[in-house]
Amino acid sequence: MWNRFVRAIKSMFGGVVSSMEDPKLILEQNIREMNDQVPKMNENIATVKANLMMIRKERQKYEKLETDLISKVKAAINANRDDIAENYALQLEKTRENIVQTGEQEKFAEQAYDKALQVKRAFMREKDRKIKEAREALRASERAQWQSKIADALEKFNVGGMDATHDEMLTRLNEQTAKSEARVEIALDSIDTKTMEIELDAEKIRAHELVSQFKKEMGKAEETETEPKKKEKKLDIEDKPDSDSAGQKTIGRKKTKS
Repeated sequence: MWNRFVRAIKSMFGGVVSSMEDPKLILEQNIREMNDQVPKMNENIATVKANLMMIRKERQKYEKLETDLISKVKAAINANRDDIAENYALQLEKTRENIVQTGEQEKFAEQAYDKALQVKRAFMREKDRKIKEAREALRASERAQWQSKIADALEKFNVGGMDATHDEMLTRLNEQTAKSEARVEIALDSIDTKTMEIELDAEKIRAHELVSQFKKEMGKAEETETEPKKKEKKLDIEDKPDSDSAGQKTIGRKKTKS
């Protein structure tokens, strides 16, 4: 019974939390957190490297001390001061022990430093991969939002909104254009176009007469008129039959009959 109650509480609060979660904001927060971890990791690596450098310097110090003690031991032996040589020899033995210890510590410090660098490289690769995926998802989300807005606009066009108004305005403009064209046609039909054509022909005839009158006054009218008259006379002469030839034909016919 208690387990069922716990599951019910978890499901209720889990649904509330999931409804409050915004994937876009969470991904952006993840990117910030991963970038914030890089300075902390660099700080830890710097601490490991500093420890390695301290141990290395300590070993180098002991190695230098070892060389110095060896020289002093040899100098004391040459001076026949075995007591001083023994003292330096004990210090030399202790120094060599310290060199061995610091050498082992340096080895572990180097391993720790190399391991820290490997962890950093792996973390950076994983960080870059996750940030790339997150940014691609964010860009896809932005494209989806724009596409959703466009889909909403298209739906508004189709659902009695802007589309209906657009079609209605086009219909009205087409009706107004048709009415204007019809009025022009009616106006043209109401005008007596035949009378206008007759008046235009009359003006052309009047213009021709005025030009002919000017030609007569200038003395060019006779030349232009005589040539057509000569052509008409020639045509009349060619069309008339020859009277003498016709008379001869009739006489010949009478003689044959007698």
